[in-house]
Amino acid sequence: MQDAAHGAANDRELLARHVAGDPDAFGEIVRRHRDRLWAVALRTLGDREEAADAVQDALVSAYRAAHTFRGQSAVTTWLHRITVNACLDRARKAATRRTSPTDDTERLEQLLEPEESAAVPAERHDLHRELLQALRTLPPEQRAALVLVDMQGYPVAEAAEVLGVPTGTVKSRCARGRARLLPLLSHLHPKERNSPGSSGGRNRAQGTSVSPPIGPNDVDPVKGGGGRA
Repeated sequence: MQDAAHGAANDRELLARHVAGDPDAFGEIVRRHRDRLWAVALRTLGDREEAADAVQDALVSAYRAAHTFRGQSAVTTWLHRITVNACLDRARKAATRRTSPTDDTERLEQLLEPEESAAVPAERHDLHRELLQALRTLPPEQRAALVLVDMQGYPVAEAAEVLGVPTGTVKSRCARGRARLLPLLSHLHPKERNSPGSSGGRNRAQGTSVSPPIGPNDVDPVKGGGGRA
């Protein structure tokens, strides 16, 4: 009965119940949002252990800071902001910054497409790995913006709210990030892979997003599971 009551409550109600002392309310919030927080962390950091630790740090922070939530944004936006900040804190410590002379701002969606044949899981895994490795070469702030906008599909305005910066800053970070990534990922473009002499001969339809589907190897390993933080 208690589980049903939690399931019927919206995020803000659950957070208020948590602040009021409900021992299970925050666990329901975690259950609802952990998968997407994990996807953002994994794609931002490119390392499963680091991503798991970042999500755990973020959930602990959210658990402790729930009383500071003022309802000026959605609970999911608040959680994503905390998670992205946790990722950026970790990424800044290990980031390898590099520059690229190109100023091409072609969207990442032109490099990879979401609609894949089930017959090519190995190829898709390789593409996903290469994309994550390339993302790790970016400054953390550019990486986070690209993950939210190009991989998670957030509108620029919502990504700006998550990151706590103006929309113009998000646009600028995305443009610079794409420019740096394109030289590293141009060989993954369908036209390149399908051209004579290329190793990839499959014809793939054009898509509108670069978000790789989360497969069985991307299951959330956050310590403690989906229960209370």
